[in-house]
Amino acid sequence: MDEITIEKLEIFANHGVYDFEKENGQVFYIDVTYLVDEPKNDDISCTVDYGKVAEEIYDFTTKRNYDIIEKLASDLATNLLTKFNMQSVTLTANKPNAPIKLKFENVKTTVKKAWTRAYVAFGSNLGDRKQYIENAISTTKNCPEIRLRKVSSIIETEPFGVTDQPNFLNGVMELDTIFSKNELLGFCKKLELDAGRIKTRKWGERTFDADIIFYGDEVYYSDDLIIPHPEMHLRRFVLEPLSELCPNYVHPVKKESVKELLQKLN
Repeated sequence: MDEITIEKLEIFANHGVYDFEKENGQVFYIDVTYLVDEPKNDDISCTVDYGKVAEEIYDFTTKRNYDIIEKLASDLATNLLTKFNMQSVTLTANKPNAPIKLKFENVKTTVKKAWTRAYVAFGSNLGDRKQYIENAISTTKNCPEIRLRKVSSIIETEPFGVTDQPNFLNGVMELDTIFSKNELLGFCKKLELDAGRIKTRKWGERTFDADIIFYGDEVYYSDDLIIPHPEMHLRRFVLEPLSELCPNYVHPVKKESVKELLQKLN
């Protein structure tokens, strides 16, 4: 990939906690480095035009007001990733005239954001199962922070764990996202809420369920989220559609591919 950098883009804007900063404005400098695919030929259409990137930074920074530059930098980085074909962005917002009474040279904040490949398994066994799934896929497709790449075949499966309930429709979405893993978890929970899901018994029936299976190669444990999904290797209804999308994807803990995990389960 190619790395492109714009340094010290000067912008006069109205950001700051104090009223006089918002009213009078001050000079900010933006540094940005982004990764793009190497161009196939000597044509501006084969890369990301840094002139247009600079114009977007200027428009975004001058048409909004933020109290803190940390939030400005974060939202600006997200905006660039969603508007241009960039793989990652490192962005620094500099505030050399910050209201500090001591002698200093600069105040700056740096954020790094990138598209991360993730796999989300979904299922439904109550109500109009197909419609709930179609609604969730549509919402995912229209989310600016997500690029939906593929959706597996939808398979009908018998219930897992608790068997006295209707059969499920199951599948997996392959996506790239600039959401953090916890933000992606929040998005999955919203898909469930939009489908009217109500918590019942463990492994019980539900209108819609969404679980993060992989998030890049990360291994993560918390009270609310475990990545990779701790029971995915035991679930045929996850491994079968997952193997359709990424059979050679290696589980970062078990060090086996999805195809190998499915063969072992068989």
